[in-house]
Amino acid sequence: MDFDQLTLTQAVADLRAGKVTSNSLAMEAIARAKANADLNAFVTLDEAGALKAAAAFDAAGDRTKPLGGVPIVIKDNIEVAGLPCSAGTPALKDYVPKADAPVAAKLRAAGAVIIGKTSMHELAFGISGYNTAFKTGPDFGVRNAYDRALIAGGSSSGTGAAIGARIVAGGLGTDTGGSVRVPAALNGCASLRPTIGRYPQQGIAPISHTRDTAGPMAATMADVELLDRVIAGGEAVAPADLKRVRIGIVKTMLTHLDADTEAAFHAAVTQMKAQGVALIEIEMAQLAELNGQVGFPVALYEAYDDMVAYLAHTGTGITIEALAQEIASPDVKGTYDGLVIPRKLPGPDNTLVDAEPIYSAAIRSARPALQALYGRTFADNRLDAIAFPTTPHVAIASNPDSSSLVNFGLFIQNTDPGSNAGIPGIQIPIALGAASKMPVGLELDGPAGSDRRLLAIGMALENVFGRLPAPSRS
Repeated sequence: MDFDQLTLTQAVADLRAGKVTSNSLAMEAIARAKANADLNAFVTLDEAGALKAAAAFDAAGDRTKPLGGVPIVIKDNIEVAGLPCSAGTPALKDYVPKADAPVAAKLRAAGAVIIGKTSMHELAFGISGYNTAFKTGPDFGVRNAYDRALIAGGSSSGTGAAIGARIVAGGLGTDTGGSVRVPAALNGCASLRPTIGRYPQQGIAPISHTRDTAGPMAATMADVELLDRVIAGGEAVAPADLKRVRIGIVKTMLTHLDADTEAAFHAAVTQMKAQGVALIEIEMAQLAELNGQVGFPVALYEAYDDMVAYLAHTGTGITIEALAQEIASPDVKGTYDGLVIPRKLPGPDNTLVDAEPIYSAAIRSARPALQALYGRTFADNRLDAIAFPTTPHVAIASNPDSSSLVNFGLFIQNTDPGSNAGIPGIQIPIALGAASKMPVGLELDGPAGSDRRLLAIGMALENVFGRLPAPSRS
């Protein structure tokens, strides 16, 4: 078996046919995790638990289960019974939940073998994955599967790096403003940010109940569809007929692109046109303005109450003040100490102002207006989706500067608006950059509730773009 080309779908088929054992898949995944310790992809590698689960499956497992015997990973802010759930922060490193979060329980019930918990940007507050709280390699920060000097993206950094490095073929992340799509784009894997409310959110360390969602990340779009089906239910999705697909392109989402991303995106557009996809240039004049009124006000205001409630749920007795005191990453500590704990937001002239009125206006008027803008855009142009580069740049150098506010704003430039509107988005790998040789991703955002249609389009486009070659070092 060529593990570099393994997919969840193929692993399931091979296990059912008796071509491979769950034990051999789990042992290979664990060996690869250990060989790639310099990625800093894992906070906890559960070798004993994974091999026990694999052996149980091989002995008497139900081979009709959709993920029977297949190794996966779970981001370390999603609770898995018996394993620490740190949310990437020191104060929670010893918190061991007694039950699986519902999304993790669905995967386990489907037969998946959880090999470990993946590292992340601390408390999910960032796009770089440069976290100084946990490491297994010589340097801090989750490292890119294709180049250890570069970022893996965030906040679902470890899941993206583990899939990109061919340690496993799938797993779970979470997404508030881009956190399953950014690391998937930078590590050459596929992902779905589902419509808000599609997946249960219990048992997940939060930022914002309005914006947070778990999301599947995997080797291929077909694998993402499989994970989504396990979590949300429904029949299997077939690839869409691309001749019946209409996709919009918004010029303002094609700004600040590096040369590799720009070239790869335009090449992908050409490929889509050649397959009969209708591509329409559209305007969304108010997009940036409305998004700005929603993004930070909602996330930073809700972060306080939502984390207080989560900490109470853990039963650890840890207060939000004690949590903040131990934050290791300077960017996250600054956000917590300066904005989240005092319930403040940046106002005019960089003064700090009371967050509550700004938050209330965001929820009452700006977010509904943003959702209405998307609704009109999709309906008036009869669009299945809007397409854009997932991230404007390929992965950048991994160091403390990678977590700067400028880089944060750049990397969520295109992923954030759909997040704030609560609509679904898929990330598809399209190329390795001509100069950088680093993965470039294409995102499709669709109308609320169109997750399965998006997945169908993604599966069809994946057949056009092909899978990226594995990193030279595995």
